[in-house]
Amino acid sequence: MTELQELRITLTVDDFDAAVRLYRDALGLPEVADWSSDEGRVLLLDAGRATLELFDERQAAMVDDLEAGRRVSGTVRLALRVPDADATAAALAGAGASPVAPAVDTPWGDRNARVAAPDGMQLTLFTVRE
Repeated sequence: MTELQELRITLTVDDFDAAVRLYRDALGLPEVADWSSDEGRVLLLDAGRATLELFDERQAAMVDDLEAGRRVSGTVRLALRVPDADATAAALAGAGASPVAPAVDTPWGDRNARVAAPDGMQLTLFTVRE
């Protein structure tokens, strides 16, 4: 078995410019490469360290209920560690994201806020409290 060297998530979005404003400009993900051409547009953004979190349906329902009050996310939800979940949620809302629910303090001690990107992708913004 080979050692995995990178986890790359590819989002296909209807409004490319809105996605760039949200992820690069408002969230501050640094642009690594622009591979756009006449064939289509693509930006590679640095999202820092990546992990793959696997949930069963019951866990997904519990987290959705905790963060949003009901089951709202699909099979993929991005969870992004940020210094201040509340401030980041507000900044993303100003850049076109839709607030899903107010931030909550989780039983495991994090502060989580949930927004939806313009393309509908659910984003959990979490701040780890030391």
